[in-house]
Amino acid sequence: MDSISRSQTLLKEPISSLETVHECIGGDLEKVDQEFRKNLESSVPIISVIGEYLLLSGGKRIRAKLLLLSAKLCGYDGDLHISMASLVEFIHTATLLHDDVVDRADLRRGMDSANSKWGNEASVLVGDFLFTKCFSLLVKSENWKILQVMSKATTTMAEGELEELIRTNDLSLTEEDYLSIVTRKTASLISAATQIGAILGNVSDDKEKALTEFGLNVGIAFQIIDDYLDYTSNEEAFGKKIGIDLQDGKITLPLIFALRRCHQEEERWIRRIVESKPISRDDFFQVVEMIERYGGNHYAWEKAKRYIENATAHLRLFPESREKKALFALANYVLERRL
Repeated sequence: MDSISRSQTLLKEPISSLETVHECIGGDLEKVDQEFRKNLESSVPIISVIGEYLLLSGGKRIRAKLLLLSAKLCGYDGDLHISMASLVEFIHTATLLHDDVVDRADLRRGMDSANSKWGNEASVLVGDFLFTKCFSLLVKSENWKILQVMSKATTTMAEGELEELIRTNDLSLTEEDYLSIVTRKTASLISAATQIGAILGNVSDDKEKALTEFGLNVGIAFQIIDDYLDYTSNEEAFGKKIGIDLQDGKITLPLIFALRRCHQEEERWIRRIVESKPISRDDFFQVVEMIERYGGNHYAWEKAKRYIENATAHLRLFPESREKKALFALANYVLERRL
C-alpha cells in the first residue's frame, strides 16, 4: 500500500468526499470567480488577458474554499466572504506570477506559464497590479482587522520567499529551517484565509485562534506534499515539470531527511549535482532513488499527515455541521492529492 492510499485510514474523522465541499459552497465559488473577473477590469488590456488566462487554467482554489467554509462554519450569512475569497485568490495569483518568473518555470497547472507566453516583465507587473488592487479594495471595505491580517500575511510570505532564495543550494538547511520557510511562504496566506472567515463570523477569540491554527497546519502540510510530489509525481499528472526544486537549488524535506542519513561520499555527490546546471535527467532520478532508499519521501508524507492531524484537532471547538465535515474533507484532500 503506497503512502497516498494509506491516507484513507489515517485520520480519526471519517473522510468526506470533496462533493461535501461543493454542496456547501459550490454556488459561492462561482461568485468568487465572477468577482475575480470584475476586479480584473482595467484600461490596460493585458491585465485582463493574463488574469483571465490564469483563471481559466483552473487551480485548486483551496484558499478561497477554506475562507468560504470557515465563514459559514462561524455562522456568517452575509456576502462579504465572496469578495474576501476573491482577494485572497488575487494575492495567491500574484505570488504565482512572481514565483514562475523567479523559478523560470514554463509550465503552470499543465499549461504554458504566463511568463513563457507574455514575458517576465508583463508577468511581474501584472502580479504587482493584483497586489495593489487587492489592498485598494481592502481599504474600501473598511474592515481594518482583515486588512491587518492580509498585510501581515503578505509581508510574511515575502520574507519566506526571500529566505528560500538566500538558502538556495544550501545543503546545511535543517528541517527546522525548512519548516520556517514553508510556514511563511505558503502557510501564512492559508492561515489568513481561515482567520478571515472567523473574523467575518465574529466568533470568540478562542474559535478565531483555532481556525487560524487550522489553516496554518493545513498550509504547512500543503507545501510539504507539494515538495514531496516534485520527487514522486509525473509531469503529466503534476501539471508542471518534476525535479524543478532540485534544479533551482531548493532543498526540501525529502532531500533534507535523506541527507541526514546518507554516507559522506553520497553527500558530496549530491552537492556536485545540486551545484551543476542544468541537472541531467539521469542525475535527478539517481537522487530520487537515493531519497527513496533512505525513506525521505515516506518521512515527508508522514510529517504532512501529522500536520493534518494537528489541523483537524483544532476544529474540536466547533459543533458538528456540513461545513466542519467539508473542512475535514479539504484537509484530507491535501494528503490525497497527486497534483
